[in-house]
Amino acid sequence: MNARIMGIDPGSRITGVAIIDASPQQSRVVHHQPIRCGNGELPDRLKVIFETLTELISQHRPDEFAIENVFMASNAASALKLGQARGAAICAAVAQNLPVFEYAPKAIKQAVVGKGGAAKTQVQFMVGLMLNIQGKIQADSADALAVALCHANTRWAISRLNLGSSYYRHNGSRR
Repeated sequence: MNARIMGIDPGSRITGVAIIDASPQQSRVVHHQPIRCGNGELPDRLKVIFETLTELISQHRPDEFAIENVFMASNAASALKLGQARGAAICAAVAQNLPVFEYAPKAIKQAVVGKGGAAKTQVQFMVGLMLNIQGKIQADSADALAVALCHANTRWAISRLNLGSSYYRHNGSRR
């Protein structure tokens, strides 16, 4: 059950993007980068996210799209901006007819590091180890790679348990 998965770590200033080819035996990196949205007005930054993801989807043709859910931000304004960045990313995926899967930050860290409260440096280290990436990985890119790996592990486990795609619809992981 091989798949090309695009993972997204949304942010209104920097959005992490990763694309992996995943199989039950091994996953390999196809592409990863931070999308630097700049310091302009929020609508302009959302446009950068949407257009860059649309271009990357067209270029790399992922089969599935996984994104981190909104966590409780330090203030309401930050949470709203993060939600809008997520919306721009999800719209780019849906406009390209990609199925969208969402994961909580703790679930992503649990899948990659083994504990839901892992530090960013632990996520970076484990992602590098799991995907055989040499050198330091930019934090937002590492988080996006972690999202993609979390989805790869989840889809593999679901297929092994013969739960099928209806599992996602009934358990709220898929949009």
